[in-house]
Amino acid sequence: MMKKIIAVLLVLILALGLAACGGGGEEAPEVTRLTMVTGGDSGTYYAFGGVIASVLSSKIENLEITAVTSGASAANCRSLNNGEADLAIMQNDVLGYAVTGTETMAADGAMPKLKAIASMYPEAVQLVALESSGITSVQDLAGKKVCVGDQGSGSETNAKQVLEAYGLSYDDFDVQYLSFSEASTAMQNGTVDAAFATSALPNNAIVELSTMKDIVVVPIDGEGAATLIARYPFYAATTIGDDVYNVPGAGTVAMLATLVCTEDMSEDLVYNITKNLFESKEDLIAGHARGNDIDLEKAKDGVTVDFHPGALKYYEEQGI
Repeated sequence: MMKKIIAVLLVLILALGLAACGGGGEEAPEVTRLTMVTGGDSGTYYAFGGVIASVLSSKIENLEITAVTSGASAANCRSLNNGEADLAIMQNDVLGYAVTGTETMAADGAMPKLKAIASMYPEAVQLVALESSGITSVQDLAGKKVCVGDQGSGSETNAKQVLEAYGLSYDDFDVQYLSFSEASTAMQNGTVDAAFATSALPNNAIVELSTMKDIVVVPIDGEGAATLIARYPFYAATTIGDDVYNVPGAGTVAMLATLVCTEDMSEDLVYNITKNLFESKEDLIAGHARGNDIDLEKAKDGVTVDFHPGALKYYEEQGI
């Protein structure tokens, strides 16, 4: 009798084991895991990138996106191109240079596989000066000590292009190559009169400077800005509000922080990423203030390269 009971139990255990292995003939759905390269761990790219990754992962079934730190725009182009990353945030001008293999990305060669998904938020070209310097226009930089950013940086490239549009060059003033924070310190010490910085608003180094010194926001607008945008269509007009640094604001131009992938990503996946990026605005705002800038009507602003077909499909559905 005991042998029969044991035999029956063994049969039941075997049957249960087979059922568990078979899962009713259904396999668990495969999770797609993507890596998004952003920027330094103290910057907006990384902070907002983390929010985007989290929101998209929660909205799109069987998708898991991980945001990681990186060397920002130029490094992100290389990571996408060589397959080390699947998504990236970068300045739209650097994206254009990477695809064409020009300017700051010339040494890398053209990267035509990079495709845009969406412009997300402006990174304003900010020119600030000490009030005591008497600088109130771009032309007033002549004869002054001016920081243009780290040598070879995106900020320096933007500064050169702005100066060129206004008919100036480095020959017209004393050029200083300093980072945002170094420029702020130099202006506090009175060794620099003005500085360029390209970043999301507000720039923390300028905020610090404004608490220590009386500053002015120098406008980059009018004919000079129109010339700049016509010559370099990845710029877009924007405004630095009075409340940003608690001094009178001004019109300026901006690069656009852009979400990018490669042609290797499937159309359906990019479609879902694009759709949920714009249809989850409240969730993005809850995670980071830059979510307020996500605007379907501005999704193509400043982009000079091809969009991924999946993104285009969504925009066409929305009449964009």
